[in-house]
Amino acid sequence: MAIIVRLDRMMADRKISLNELAERVGMSNVNLSNLKTGKMKGIRFETLDSICDVLDCQPGDILEHQ
Repeated sequence: MAIIVRLDRMMADRKISLNELAERVGMSNVNLSNLKTGKMKGIRFETLDSICDVLDCQPGDILEHQ
């Protein structure tokens, strides 16, 4: 599958740490780190919605299809 996760780029643009994002989204650091590095096989829409709310972005800003 050619879905690229650009969460690290959005976090850097918003100057937010992994720990802060995990806390604000209500997700463990390990799971968020796995998402950030592309090791997860999927993501719930509810989780994606929470991440987008915190980062003030759209899902397309985080996920890219190649």
